[in-house]
Amino acid sequence: MSQEHDSHEGPIKTPKQLGWAVFFSFVVPVVVIIMLAYAVTSHFKPAAGTEMMDAEHVAERLRPVAQVEIKDASDVASLKTGEQVYAAQCAACHASGAAGAPKLGDAGAWGGRLGAGLDGLVNSALKGKGAMGAQGGGDFSDYEIARAVVYMANQGGGKFDEPKAPAAPASAAQ
Repeated sequence: MSQEHDSHEGPIKTPKQLGWAVFFSFVVPVVVIIMLAYAVTSHFKPAAGTEMMDAEHVAERLRPVAQVEIKDASDVASLKTGEQVYAAQCAACHASGAAGAPKLGDAGAWGGRLGAGLDGLVNSALKGKGAMGAQGGGDFSDYEIARAVVYMANQGGGKFDEPKAPAAPASAAQ
């Protein structure tokens, strides 16, 4: 009976051996995982002396996502004409009549809208109307949008005068 009992014993015979077995059963896999993770990701880490540490590359990685550009509304020479704004932004829908937009030069389509007056038309263009977003989705000043509205309305039979250029701010004049 003593022989049967001995044949079922494992390699761990003392509590000290059990402690070491438990310790290594946790430590070895953790070390292996850390080494594999390092081996997989080590080629992405820039080393000293590589181009990734150049001032230009570092500045590119630290560059802000967006930038603020302040336009001077008093510089009338740099502002677009109504025809230029129409060609850049408005023609996408108003040339073909997409989404119910009145076509350029279509007096019938513009007739009812002209009754709202220039202020009403400009307000609709600035705030959006129907499928048209605010400013037609463009990036123009209110003055440029008003010029485009006058251009399109006059092509459709309106008799509106060109809007007056915005006044220069007091700080710009000094």
